[in-house]
Parts: sequence; structure tokens; C-alpha cells
Amino acid sequence: MLQISNTVSIPTHEIETSAIRSQGAGGQNVNKVASAIHLRFDIAASSLPERYKERLLQFSDQRITKDGVIVIKAQEHRSQEQNREEALSRLKALIRSAITLPKPRKPSKPSYSARQKRVDRKVKRGQLKALRSRVED
Repeated sequence: MLQISNTVSIPTHEIETSAIRSQGAGGQNVNKVASAIHLRFDIAASSLPERYKERLLQFSDQRITKDGVIVIKAQEHRSQEQNREEALSRLKALIRSAITLPKPRKPSKPSYSARQKRVDRKVKRGQLKALRSRVED
């Protein structure tokens, strides 16, 4: 059972994991041992609350497919068990980040002095450009 929060958890039978061979350098260990973990989690078929499902499906992340399946590949560690823990922690972090609402942005105004400085710079720049014109008698 993967505990997401105090009230929400995912049963392990809903998370599909399979061991695959890792990519990259590593010598004989890479060629012989299937130490990488490929994790798949179907959002629609899960027992997550509806608001979690909606937020996850709206969440724009490359790990979520068009079909609503989260695919995570963990291959940082040499042992299969460490990679499994890493994949599960990434799944937990993804679900938590999708459910947290972003803080609403408060529009700000430039200060009075900032506006004054801007106008002064514009006037000064205009005067400089005016001095570049031809001098008439």
C-alpha cells in the first residue's frame, strides 16, 4: 500500500511494476541483470478520489500518457529494490504535486517613485534624441 496522504492511499495491486534491463554503461551487471523498474499506474481505473483523478488528468506532465496512464522508469540504482522504491516515491511525488493548488497571483503596481523614474528616463532620452537633429539658424 502506497500512502499518499493521511486519508488517501493506493493499493499495491493497482500499481503495475516490471523489471527491465537498464540502459547505459555498467558492464556485466547491465547485460545480465534486469535492475531497472518500469512502473505503470492507470489513473481512471484506480481507487483515488475523483478530485485527485481530475487534477492528475489535467496535469501536464510527460509521464502521463493520453490514455491517462502514468509511466515511470527508474534505473538510477544498481539494485532492483532501490529502483522500485525510487519509482514509487516518484509516483507519490507526482500525485502530491498535482493535487496541490498553486497560490493565486496578486497583481502588483509599480511604486510612485518607479513611475517617476521611468518618465524622467523617457524625457531625458527624448531630449538626447532631439539634440541629434539638424541645427537650424
